[in-house]
Amino acid sequence: MDKIKNFLVKHLEKILVLGLTGVILITNYFVFQKMAFLNFYYLPVLVSGYFLGKKYAIYTSLFSIGLVVFLAVLYPNSFYHQSTGLRLTLDLVIWGGFLFLAGAVVGTLYEQKENKIQEIKKAYVGVIEILTKYLESSDRYTKGHSLRVADYASEIAKSLELSKSEVENIRVAGLLHDIGKIEISSELITKAASLTAEEKKIVETHVEKGVEILSSVGTVLKESIPIVLSHHKFFIESSEEEKKFNTLPLGARILAVADSFDAMVTDRPYRAGKPLWQAMEELEKGSGIQFDPHVVEAFKRVLADKVEVT
Repeated sequence: MDKIKNFLVKHLEKILVLGLTGVILITNYFVFQKMAFLNFYYLPVLVSGYFLGKKYAIYTSLFSIGLVVFLAVLYPNSFYHQSTGLRLTLDLVIWGGFLFLAGAVVGTLYEQKENKIQEIKKAYVGVIEILTKYLESSDRYTKGHSLRVADYASEIAKSLELSKSEVENIRVAGLLHDIGKIEISSELITKAASLTAEEKKIVETHVEKGVEILSSVGTVLKESIPIVLSHHKFFIESSEEEKKFNTLPLGARILAVADSFDAMVTDRPYRAGKPLWQAMEELEKGSGIQFDPHVVEAFKRVLADKVEVT
């Protein structure tokens, strides 16, 4: 059920475009003014261009043109009985040409908009990444933590065969997941002894503080915010309902594993870092309770590849 749900969410725009094309094709077959109705094919093409880009808009237009031409050839009298011969061919060429151009133009505009958003996003992430490196450089125990977490998280996402945009959002969340610590006393962050219960509560507020910081830059980093917000939550808290319907974003489940692993293998003022195998055992103990079992399995594959390479 979860796989079907994830598939539908992941490919919603494509399913919408295909569904619109199918409905229009079937309706077109039964209406009387068939040539006039062909203009409705602009709808799935424009939707495809707006949500998916130029490539899919062109594919949709070519697919629509191919279907219409096929039916026109198969049923020349009943499908387009208003026009025949050269006139029918000319009408279809003009309609198909404009349909193709409309898809290409809208798709190009979509890609230009996305490129600008990506440039702005890279600028924001670059600035915050520099800030994160600067903050972590003052503490030898957390130096490079965010970069390593981002690397682990993106490798897990690739192992789970997520899309390029999803991998990038998870990588960004990994880079920025501790950004809220800039608003917490450095004495607490670098404290040599174990934290008290009250101090732990203060440190835990870095998640909400980080979300506030990321939200302040507008919508550029909006896809990463839910991941940062939920990455400290358990995969399953307690209720049977949560076991059946986990609502944590997949990115947050991935980040939780990456963050916990790096924290375990890194030295802290109050303890030495665990060996890789021991940290992996801890993740497996928490699999199905604190961590998503599928994510833990994916990380085992990632870690095995890294160990093999080194």
